Order: sequence, then C-alpha cells, then structure tokens
Amino acid sequence: MKTADRASSVASSATAGSVLRVSGADSDLIEGGTRAAVIRLLLERPAPAAEIAERLGISAAGVRRHLDALLDEGAVTFRECRSRLPRGRGRPAREYLLTDAGRSRLPHAYDELAAEALEFVEQTAGDVAVMAFARRRAEKLIEPFHRELAAAADVKGRIAVLSSALSHAGYAASVDDVVAGQQLCQHHCPVAQVAARFPQLCQAELEVFAEASGTYVQRLATIARGDSFCTTFVPGPVDVELRDPLHGSQHHVALQHVDQQHSAQQHRPSRPLTEGTPL
Repeated sequence: MKTADRASSVASSATAGSVLRVSGADSDLIEGGTRAAVIRLLLERPAPAAEIAERLGISAAGVRRHLDALLDEGAVTFRECRSRLPRGRGRPAREYLLTDAGRSRLPHAYDELAAEALEFVEQTAGDVAVMAFARRRAEKLIEPFHRELAAAADVKGRIAVLSSALSHAGYAASVDDVVAGQQLCQHHCPVAQVAARFPQLCQAELEVFAEASGTYVQRLATIARGDSFCTTFVPGPVDVELRDPLHGSQHHVALQHVDQQHSAQQHRPSRPLTEGTPL
C-alpha cells in the first residue's frame, strides 16, 4: 500500500474509534494520521482531551502529546471548558479548538474556485478581460520591488530583483548563469493548476518580466505544462568580433545590441513608395 494510502487509512480508522497499536517504521506515519484525525474531530466542535481520546480510542496521554505538538505549531488553541456544573479542585478543564492555521491544513478548493471565476470572466467579458486580469496579477507580483528594479544597474541586477520578488510571492525562484545569458527558474507555482487551464497567466507573467528587466526574455518550460519548474531564459550581451573584409579592420560589438537594432528595423513603420523615393 502506498504511504499516502496508509496514512489515509490510519486517519479514517482513528476517526472511527479503533485502537492504534504500532511500532517501528510506521510510527511516524501513524503520528501524522492521528494528528490529522484530531484536527478533523476539532473541526466538528471544540472538545477536551478526554473526549478526543475516547473517540479516537487511544490514551489521554497520547492525545495530549498530539495536542501539545499542534499547540506549538499554532494549529490549535484552548479555552476553559464551558460547564454549568460547579468546578472541583485542580486546574480548570480545557477544551481545544482549531485556529485559522489549523483549518488551512484541511482540503480546500481554491484552485477550482479561481478557475470557475476566470471561466465566468471569459464567458461574460471575453478573453481580453482574462488577459487584463492576468496582466494585473503579474504586475502585483513585482509592485513591492519597483524601487529596487529602478536602482538596478543592468539587466543582471534587475533579474536578481525579479528573482527576489518571485520568491517573496511564493515561487521559490533562483537565477543561474548559463551560456549567453541567465536562467530564471521558478521551482514552485502557486497557481499551476489554474494556469494549465488559462495560459494567459503565464503569458502575462512573461510580458511583465520582459518589461521589468528591459530586455527580451524567452520562456523555455512551465510547471503548468507539466515541466518540473518554470524556466525563463534571459540573453546577456555577448561580445562578437566583426571584420571589415575591405579594410581589414575589426570591431567588437555587443550581440544583444545588434539584436535590438535588428528588432527596431523590423518594427520600423513602412511608408508608401513614390516616384523618386530611394530604395
């Protein structure tokens, strides 16, 4: 049985009230399964440790150990038990309840909700509206780093700032020097499932990267398409030697500059030819 399946089975049996008796390599797995079962029970209602132990079929001491761990992680908190009966001697009984951090461990449908929202936007306002949303979202990723981008001395510096901005947004980015440039890698994508259905998210992101870095960039791989990580190639200036065949002179130019001039010529507006216009 796969590890995930065994953990699910453990948690299900714990919720049903079976006694857990394990040892050896499976102990860590059971720990996680029991803790998940505790969280699911507290999702129903706050409860004291004794009640949790009874419902899970394990010792009160074992439950308290799990509750202490969840308290340390900020997943649960506690309060004095609410009871109309007079309280006896000793420490007041506690009942435990989930925090927002604890609830965040439970399954959510955020990706599906986001995809449905974008589908609605597409159906009611068209692809242009979807692209406008994607563009705004990509711009917000780097908004907190505008000052650093403006202060960067060159493309390499701006790519380093972009990497920091992406990591700050949860993309776990890094930059590597490669042949003829740099490679900006995003090792995680928080919206990969939505981007698989709406590639406009990746397209807008790339456009913002190009504008923020001030140079041409090329997307080589994306997590949304099934790749291990998102990779963006950023060409750097490469010195090349040009020889004048008539005069034997040599010139060193930056290849990136040549590309930019060629691109400018390609996008230069044309004018109609009239008599006398030089070709």
